[in-house]
Amino acid sequence: MSIKSLLFIVLISFCKDFYFAQSYKSLKKGNWSAHLVLNENTKLPFKLIISGSKKRPIFTILNAEEKIELSSIKTINDSFQIDFPHFHSYLRFVVKNKEYIDGFWTNLNKGNDYRIQFFASCEPSFNETGSMPLDLTGRWKTTFSPNTDKSELAIGVFKSNAYQITGTFLTETGDYRFLDGFNYNNKMYISCFDGSRAFLFTASLEGDQLNGTFYSGKHYSTPFIASRDEKFELRNPDSLTYVVKNEPFSFKIKDLEGKEYNFPNEKTKNKVSIIQITGSWCPNCLDEARFLKEMSAKYKESGLEIISVCYETPTNFEEQVQKVKLLKSRMNLDFTFLIGGQANKALASEQFSNLNQIISFPTAIFIDKNGQVAKIHTGFNGPGTGDIYTNFTKETELLIQGLLK
Repeated sequence: MSIKSLLFIVLISFCKDFYFAQSYKSLKKGNWSAHLVLNENTKLPFKLIISGSKKRPIFTILNAEEKIELSSIKTINDSFQIDFPHFHSYLRFVVKNKEYIDGFWTNLNKGNDYRIQFFASCEPSFNETGSMPLDLTGRWKTTFSPNTDKSELAIGVFKSNAYQITGTFLTETGDYRFLDGFNYNNKMYISCFDGSRAFLFTASLEGDQLNGTFYSGKHYSTPFIASRDEKFELRNPDSLTYVVKNEPFSFKIKDLEGKEYNFPNEKTKNKVSIIQITGSWCPNCLDEARFLKEMSAKYKESGLEIISVCYETPTNFEEQVQKVKLLKSRMNLDFTFLIGGQANKALASEQFSNLNQIISFPTAIFIDKNGQVAKIHTGFNGPGTGDIYTNFTKETELLIQGLLK
């Protein structure tokens, strides 16, 4: 390589770094208001904080109590790209001025062409002047896609504080995680954006009923209705998946090296095992993995073995392994990881044929020391559900302690 070529490369690199530093230096630090443009008339709001040093900023997305720090930043021509830490997605944008950025969110788990426009500014998300807040605190019996063959029951759990509202929806396959938003003039706007999911719920209070629309990214929307009901319950998540064959619980699935892993085996003999049916693309699965990590730290030495069977979005084994290894590394997990195949509940049901069906990622199968199924828990209601999550973790830890005796 000639000296001129080398100097040119160094100059280009310097210019990029200089442009990056100057662009960030001009951005206002602090609280920003950001939006994803789901369609021509619908925008999903989310909270963004810009902080960090002059050379490398930190972008933090807030979903109620959840904070997602985005610090993996690189330059792409005249744009900046910030990657989400756990999901195969990123925000790419240009700096328009010190108070405004504009770009796209791309979710590669849904395909290379799945992207949604987003923009962010220092302006407040909405004006409270002249509006009246709602008190939506409580438990709401909810029906998504009412009066259709795709109708699904859920429970809305909300907390209102003047104009602010937080909470989530519980379903039989897990919760909608940390929802955050506002309400005024008989209307509710509540959303979540975590790099994997872009959820928006809008609704009007008409009498005692919420009538609204649920948006999932740019590809899906459905109506929903909700009414206050403190006593309504969904089916028990421990009853949805169950053993149908009167034989020892077993399976054969490939490990990360492509070798066949047989359960049970010498390593699991006389141990308590938790089989986690999961995927690195699934936020509820990551919530469950964080909890299981705590259980492993407490009880692995006492004989607890956690085996994660992963179902991933790529079609080929090598890319599936790559995603699982990245998850394992980023979350510092000491589980045994296996590759079930592509993300598909029918495939998981086929591989675990001694069960009636797998209806959710995640699903956790608790195996006692004798190799018998002690419990199967469908879905996962995470920390966004408050007391429901706290009670579940206490009950599950007591179960683990009892099985280890």
